[in-house]
Amino acid sequence: MLTIQPPLIDAIPRAGSPLQTLSNIPLSAIPLAIAEIASRSDSLVLILVEKSQDAQQLANALHFYLGQEHHLDAEGEADGLADIPIVHLPDWETLPYDSFSPHEDITSERLKALSQLGDLHRGLLILPIQTLAHRLPPREHLDGQRFILKTGDSFDLHTERRRLEASGYHAVDTVREHGEFAVRGAILDVFPMGSDQPLRVELFDTEIESLRAFDPDTQRTITKVESVTLLPAREIPLTDSGIATFRQNWHETFEGNPRDCSIYQDVSSGLAPPGIEYYAPLFFNKMATLFDYLPADTHTIRVGALHQALEQFWTDVTTRYESLRYDRRKPIIPPQRLFVRTEELFADLKAFGSIEIIEPDSTHARIRSLPDVTFNPKADEPAARIKALIESGQTVCFVAESAGRREALLELLAKHGIRPEPIERFSDFQSSNRNAVITLGLLDQGIMVDQFTIVPESQLFGRRVPQRRRRKQHEIATDLIVRDLSEIEIGDPIVHIDHGVGHYKGLETIDLGDDINEFVTVEYQGGAKLYIPVTNLGLLSRYAGGDPDSVSAHKLGTDRWSKAKKKAAEEIRDKAAELLDIYARRAAKEGYAHQIDEPQYDRFAEGFPFELTPDQETSIEAVLSDLKAPRPMDRLVCGDVGFGKTEVAMRAAFASISSGKQVCVLVPTTLLAQQHFESFRDRFVDWPVSVEVLSRFKTAKETKAVIDQANKGHIDIVVGTHKLLSSDLKLPKLGLLIIDEEHRFGVAQKERLKKYRSDVDVLTLTATPIPRTLNLSMAGIRDLSVIATPPARRLSIKTFIKQKDQALVKEAILRELLRGGQVYFLHNEVKSIERAADDIRQLVPEARIVVAHGQMRERELEDVMTDFYHKKYNVLVCSTIIETGIDIPSANTILIERANQFGLAQLHQLRGRVGRSHHQAYAYLLTPDPRSMTADAVKRLEAIEAASDLGAGFQLATHDLEIRGAGELLGEDQSGNMQTIGFSLYMEMLDEAVTAIREGRTPDFDHTESAHAEVDLKIPALIPNDYLNDVPLRLELYKRISSASSDESLSEIEIEMIDRYGLLPSQVKNLFLQARVRLVAESLGIKQITLGSQSGRIEFREKTKVDPMVLISLVQSKPQEYKLDGATALKIIRETIGSEARLGFVNEVLDALKRPATA
Repeated sequence: MLTIQPPLIDAIPRAGSPLQTLSNIPLSAIPLAIAEIASRSDSLVLILVEKSQDAQQLANALHFYLGQEHHLDAEGEADGLADIPIVHLPDWETLPYDSFSPHEDITSERLKALSQLGDLHRGLLILPIQTLAHRLPPREHLDGQRFILKTGDSFDLHTERRRLEASGYHAVDTVREHGEFAVRGAILDVFPMGSDQPLRVELFDTEIESLRAFDPDTQRTITKVESVTLLPAREIPLTDSGIATFRQNWHETFEGNPRDCSIYQDVSSGLAPPGIEYYAPLFFNKMATLFDYLPADTHTIRVGALHQALEQFWTDVTTRYESLRYDRRKPIIPPQRLFVRTEELFADLKAFGSIEIIEPDSTHARIRSLPDVTFNPKADEPAARIKALIESGQTVCFVAESAGRREALLELLAKHGIRPEPIERFSDFQSSNRNAVITLGLLDQGIMVDQFTIVPESQLFGRRVPQRRRRKQHEIATDLIVRDLSEIEIGDPIVHIDHGVGHYKGLETIDLGDDINEFVTVEYQGGAKLYIPVTNLGLLSRYAGGDPDSVSAHKLGTDRWSKAKKKAAEEIRDKAAELLDIYARRAAKEGYAHQIDEPQYDRFAEGFPFELTPDQETSIEAVLSDLKAPRPMDRLVCGDVGFGKTEVAMRAAFASISSGKQVCVLVPTTLLAQQHFESFRDRFVDWPVSVEVLSRFKTAKETKAVIDQANKGHIDIVVGTHKLLSSDLKLPKLGLLIIDEEHRFGVAQKERLKKYRSDVDVLTLTATPIPRTLNLSMAGIRDLSVIATPPARRLSIKTFIKQKDQALVKEAILRELLRGGQVYFLHNEVKSIERAADDIRQLVPEARIVVAHGQMRERELEDVMTDFYHKKYNVLVCSTIIETGIDIPSANTILIERANQFGLAQLHQLRGRVGRSHHQAYAYLLTPDPRSMTADAVKRLEAIEAASDLGAGFQLATHDLEIRGAGELLGEDQSGNMQTIGFSLYMEMLDEAVTAIREGRTPDFDHTESAHAEVDLKIPALIPNDYLNDVPLRLELYKRISSASSDESLSEIEIEMIDRYGLLPSQVKNLFLQARVRLVAESLGIKQITLGSQSGRIEFREKTKVDPMVLISLVQSKPQEYKLDGATALKIIRETIGSEARLGFVNEVLDALKRPATA
């Protein structure tokens, strides 16, 4: 660490000693001063700042000066264990008296921080002054409700369940978030507050047999743990005594009838309504403050005008209190019971040894602020200022934000004769004869100490837009991407391949003597019911292809369905021939088979600082195998906004370049071109790869130079807007075309791209594929990869559809500004956009507002976006220009005016502008009166509100198919036949037709379900209700088991079920054994097997693989057990009592049928 001798503070003040003041150092030296004090202190140091953003910046700078790992995650915490840990007590990120509760992850982090404080003897706790003013639950609440579980402890499930519920945990079917638990038999899953992973507790009778951490996405266990500490799930106790105290205090605090207040009613019922945190004092007889949690020898450092900041906070609280206090249905608590008064807080601070850093100036003899060292590109000598500094004898340390930025900086400095030596971290620096070094860190302001100067890159270039990336900790896998049976609700239309469209009526268990089975009930016209055994779920699919409400059920026993299917089949046959023609032309074209340099590629892949999500891995593998194949690739990678599609593109680009080809990246907007250019340059920084950009930001001369170089083959990657499609650009070695945000290109541009498709490998990236594209992918004409796994710590976006209301707009903007964030306000009419901005200025005077729209000059727009990125403004009133804009992690609220006028894909894309960090994001879709909106608009808004999960883009595109109809795949007209038989079945039949024509046979539409065999052994084969009582989960498992296509996938499901729900009961084992029988039957071309206690029957398909001679020899050798039954069936006779005997016999028969005929 950079040490200052003599130190800035002679002795660190002890408790009770007078306040020490430090005021003669420049503002930029404050982190250095604090780092020096922290490294000399052997106790906890509490650092108080004015605002949340200050705490974040200070944390970044302290990591740099304390020489900790420079890779920081979103909270500014280092990866490695630090000598001086930095603890965060996050703010609730809600408005005073808000009707929202803090997100579970924030509560988890707060409880973890508070529970750590008791054991923390050395470290830094950084927080804004208003967080210190919040009153907290007393320590006894945390200590009393904290309990430890160890392997071997006795554990009564019933008692512990009640204890968890009293601590605020809530029971769910599948544990995914902090504060949830699930009980299944002798297994308890729980996600403890303050823990990174959920936990699975397995019991043997009343003893804990094992404790295992598991992955909340896959629900599979990861590691064993010996013990775990369970913290309460909330900062308030919902125990019987807590509720009793709440009720008593309510009566003492408020007048009027408590039955009129929903909050009182909810808490009395044991529920925690949103915003309950602002009633916390009613749950305790006495609240605590943070001072009660701090060790007695804590030092405090106060930075800035804290008194003023706290006064401002109190003004805001009082204003909110006065505007909300008169609602009799929702009375609120006076502010002094929730927050500590300014005078009282500063009086409490006196008990600790304190240093105050006030009104910094530059009078210190040895520490000075950095002089102006910015590059001046217009001057004859752009680097004159920094050169002068080095020549004056100063040793300069440059600080870059990322490895890519470091390389770009080295390149630039070398042009001006400055060659700094790279060092791993700041603390490695030993002052010797070197006059310049360069390292990594997130530092905003530089300083000069004696003959040593620190220059962050932001002060070299003035304003710039960095792209910061965060570590991933674990993945949140997808449950269902294409909506399937487990999402179905009672009454929804469902398609049976042989009987047509009916309505789903739920699962029913039917006892048929010695066999009990579960059936899916489907109701047809006239109330006729069809019971489908769960082992045959492969015959059912969800109906998609129009408004589900207007679908009428077919009548059983008529030919209406078979006619509809036949009519669709004719159309599908022609369609398939057309599709195949395109496909054949592509397949016949000899593409370029890339020769990928595997060791080099592996080195490049290692440069990706995050763990790949499973979806990313499969997408990358698919893309690489396409590149190696000799036919042109045409793959669509569909991943939600911000889910890592770019890394897939980067790896494809590297693979293409390593085999001597050029890569072209096509994007719809200039802003996005610039962002991709910087990302690609960052990622390829350690490789001899030249990356260039073509966009309106370049002058005509620069553009011409880039095109010339590219045409000569000297540029490896060209990123750009549709300028790339200009006829001047020839790219002699073009091997890969990457198209980003495909849905933003118009038909004309897409036609121009088509000419590349049959020659060049094409990789298309999109978040919300347009239905036509989706159709082509699903029909197997283009290959489709879905990335539906979000990076860790992303929270789904809370989406609200509201009529526009000034109070709502004001509250939404204020909530974001008070947590130091930024807001997008989308107004899509350029002529009235300034008026909209003025309205917001009047509504929220404290907001710093700027306007951006597509009719601004390019430079002006770039300046506005850069200023907004650097938080010069905190509200951006804009048009849809932001749809494919720059990532701004601190912008986490978007308000979209007249949301009813946007398409589904566009709404999803716009909503994806927020929620790019670990903060809870909010999207408000503001609409006119619902009566003035079209039915389709209402449906679109409902779809987007429902799909607020992460990774919903793909789901929305299939929704869009239902709202808009899929359209004919190649023609422009809508497909009536698709409406009749439903999208899923239409696609299935199309798939069969394509395969059939490719194999040179006639499509067989009677068996679209490829060759699904029906197996009925009259044994109990089901998932019992007492083993798993969640119907959608049972349906999902039945569908997975009946659709499994190999023994391995069945084993996978089996392992997962044992892991999640405990050992398999005999009925579930039978279900798996019966599924294995089905797999063998399908491989032999058997249509149906039925077997009872005395005899059974095996029916063969027309094209069975069983040799007729084998059947004849069986019938001849064992006439008492085998008899032919007509031309296509075999009768089998043997008494089989019990499941084991029956399964044994059926496997024996199948083994005999597998054998080749002996001559």
